[in-house]
Amino acid sequence: MKWNAELYDQKHAFVYQFGENVLETLDAKAGENILDIGCGTGYLTQQIQNAGAIVKGTDYSPDMIAQAKESYPEVAFEVADAGNFNEADKYDAVFSNAALHWVKNQDGMMDSVYKSLKPGGRFVAEMGGKGNVAKLIAATKQVLEQRGYHKQAKTQVWYFPSMGEYASRLEKHGFRVTYAVHFDRKTPLQDGDQGVAKWITMFAPLYLVGVPAAEKAEMLKEVTALLEPHYNENGQWYADYKRLRFIAVKEI
Repeated sequence: MKWNAELYDQKHAFVYQFGENVLETLDAKAGENILDIGCGTGYLTQQIQNAGAIVKGTDYSPDMIAQAKESYPEVAFEVADAGNFNEADKYDAVFSNAALHWVKNQDGMMDSVYKSLKPGGRFVAEMGGKGNVAKLIAATKQVLEQRGYHKQAKTQVWYFPSMGEYASRLEKHGFRVTYAVHFDRKTPLQDGDQGVAKWITMFAPLYLVGVPAAEKAEMLKEVTALLEPHYNENGQWYADYKRLRFIAVKEI
């Protein structure tokens, strides 16, 4: 999947704007060494550096990292796979916002994070939790099935775990989960009734692989129509986000 970094910043800035609240959970201290995985275009990485920490941002997308380097040349960024990385430095904290649900190799990611932390280091993250954009997924799959795109309808784009499931998984990798919360956060979409189509185009193009452009436009309108009773609140459209936020500590 290829990311459009410019569209990400222009139309989906809510990803890092909501992430500013996650930074309070991180509570970065001056002089701490912090790794930001899945950093996107680097806004939150730069905020961590502004707090006085020594930070590096990584992302799987070269386009995102290129945009991050251009926007924040004073911050360290590099392309890396969150599912399998090996850091020479040891970190006081590993941070991630709105990225972990994209990682296919969850066990590899947790193992890599654990190894990269100092004893007592913390893993602080927010990701999509169980039920995230459930209405949007259901509407998209309904339209795909109706139009005969059964393979696309079975596509698993993300991993949205429950709090108990994810806490247990972290514990199996040696972490002690000291804080976890699974909460609803309806999220505004930009551009009114065009917001659903733009969201799917940005974050879920895998559902539409192999669909001709003209039919794709029709299908996105059908998905939008199905979602309107749930998403349209007096002209402002909201997606049904559910988030999972946690702190997990490496004790030894």
